[in-house]
Amino acid sequence: MAEEKTGKEVGEILHFFDHISVAVVKATKEKISVGDKILVKGATTNFEQEISSMQIDHAEVKEIKKGEEAGMKVDEKVREGDIVYKI
Repeated sequence: MAEEKTGKEVGEILHFFDHISVAVVKATKEKISVGDKILVKGATTNFEQEISSMQIDHAEVKEIKKGEEAGMKVDEKVREGDIVYKI
């Protein structure tokens, strides 16, 4: 059986704003930066994307450090508890 590609766990989805396709992500393991290629995986979620923008209180940020939270534009629907991997 082939090993499924996951990468290194870096964060978790805390909330999803469906109408603007923005997820609140918390960096749980290490920093997350704009430009990182990520995989979002959960019970029904499984897609890859590059992070194009992140914001904290409506201000653009380039990265968040472990323990910080930010809004992140996502390409598909995500759910609370989905895991974010850096690939």
